Amino acid sequence: MLNYVSTKGGTSPVDFETAVLKGFADDGGMFVPNEIPRVSPDLLQKWSTLSFNDLAFEILSLYIDRSIIPETDLRELIIKSTQTFNHPDIIPVLSLGKDSNQFIMELFHGPTLSFKDVAMGFLINTMDYFLDRKGEKVSLLIATTGDTGPAAAYASCGKKTIDCWTLYPRGFISEEQERQMTTLGAPNVHAVSVENCPDGGDDLDLVIAELFEDKELVKKLRLSSVNSINWCRVMFQSVHYFYAYFKMADKIGEKIVVSVPTGAFGNLFAGYLAREMGLPVGAFICANNRNATVHRLLETNIFSRQGLKQTPSNAIDIALPYNYWRFLYFICGQDGTTVKNWMKEYQEQGQVLFDESTMEKIKQGFLSAAISDDETLSTISETFEKFDGYLLDPHGAVAVAAANQLIPDLPPGTKVVSLLTAHPAKFPDITRLALKLDGDLPPTGVHESIEGVKDYFQQVRLCDCSKLKAALIHGMASSH
Repeated sequence: MLNYVSTKGGTSPVDFETAVLKGFADDGGMFVPNEIPRVSPDLLQKWSTLSFNDLAFEILSLYIDRSIIPETDLRELIIKSTQTFNHPDIIPVLSLGKDSNQFIMELFHGPTLSFKDVAMGFLINTMDYFLDRKGEKVSLLIATTGDTGPAAAYASCGKKTIDCWTLYPRGFISEEQERQMTTLGAPNVHAVSVENCPDGGDDLDLVIAELFEDKELVKKLRLSSVNSINWCRVMFQSVHYFYAYFKMADKIGEKIVVSVPTGAFGNLFAGYLAREMGLPVGAFICANNRNATVHRLLETNIFSRQGLKQTPSNAIDIALPYNYWRFLYFICGQDGTTVKNWMKEYQEQGQVLFDESTMEKIKQGFLSAAISDDETLSTISETFEKFDGYLLDPHGAVAVAAANQLIPDLPPGTKVVSLLTAHPAKFPDITRLALKLDGDLPPTGVHESIEGVKDYFQQVRLCDCSKLKAALIHGMASSH
């Protein structure tokens, strides 16, 4: 039976249900499986014609024991989690231009128009399934820099087992993203706008980590989290890498390259997980914006933290890619003590200098690029003009720009897919700036779900970051 352990190595193994409901491990680490399941080429061949839902069932079954979620219930949870998507393929994969080896994967057809919907629906529904079975209730605590909060808030609406608290740094997200959290009107969803966050979402992550370190408080408030620290999310996100591969590859074994807009490294870790399982990915392109968190490491051998820069691709404005600790756990041979020491060094000194042997493992199968704001905007404009009005969101633009930059260095004929993680309708100001528009947006830059809530009341709680911890304790205690 597959169990889950902490990246810091300080806890006993737990089952899937415990890992999902806890979010963080008791020692402050993140849950990972004690081993990564392997998939043979023959099994990949059998999976290659499956629908997204059937493929998800096969992959998730490798991580979830039947005694935890029976087969019928798992299938129902997957269907329930994708039935609100507005595309029959769930996540379509398209060629970017006729006879092109460059592809795009549209991950934004869910209810909040973001790739976060792909895994968040399943995670929230799974938590609800476990909690209802146990007769319990939790308070979900989520820090968001754009898309995680709306996805979690929507998926939590009306669930009697969950109180959902979405925290966002004021001024760091678009109005459209904010309204997706503040106009729901659900009594169990609480949007919190936090002022004085110079490092954006990283400041909120620190408050959340501090709360989770207090074990008595966690128990009293019944805290859990659905940020990408929750194993269930990164596990589910591995599915779309398999799905894209099967849509692109002419035969099993052909190696593709995937360009991923990267902030907290959750989506990219899911890709790494898929490759470790046996998916033939030749390389991942870590597409950073100006914050360049992982790109800087690959260039300098130093994992360091610098001041946050606000960019057009706000959802990946992250100074600390916290899921990178999961990746490093496997890189160092699943040695929790080593990861714990690295984390301590990072916290105390603001950086970790890796030796050459470790860096060789870190760099294997990874490329990277740091895309400037001007490059992000010009990529939106150039793609719109070149490909019949196809409109990229600023995060997808970072991925496409990085792919464009690195394709000349790849073997001729290599197929490259860029992940588009949000609908451009969530970023009208960026679209206008990139396309130099004064008037109406193009039709592809508008979405009815965004337009429909512009006249609704907003329900939001306001707080200064310095008082956030105390305010959350009071608010969550009062809601129980």
